[in-house]
Amino acid sequence: MNTPNTEMVASSGAALGVFPLVAGLILVVGLVWAVRLGIKARRRESAPPRPEEQPRLPESGPTHEVQEMREPDEMPHAKDDSERLTPQQLSGGGRSGGRRSEDQRRPRWGSRSG
Repeated sequence: MNTPNTEMVASSGAALGVFPLVAGLILVVGLVWAVRLGIKARRRESAPPRPEEQPRLPESGPTHEVQEMREPDEMPHAKDDSERLTPQQLSGGGRSGGRRSEDQRRPRWGSRSG
């Protein structure tokens, strides 16, 4: 058996065994540093509000939202098919609008819906 080759193989095997150990130590040090940095950042944050600092209902009580069914506005037609309408030419300045619908029942899925 050739002794120099055996020593070289043994020394390279030892180096390969040390590399994961060094990489693991670097990883552990990095994780410990990140946790300490997070703890410092958490200490600088303001405390959560106390119960007396929480928002309160107005004296008039809770506000209620209004739900109603709306009829869509009719889409105006251009004078010429090659002309396009701009938002200013639409009723309401291009904002969705409409008028209050006579029927205020909400459409529901039912057996008649196909």
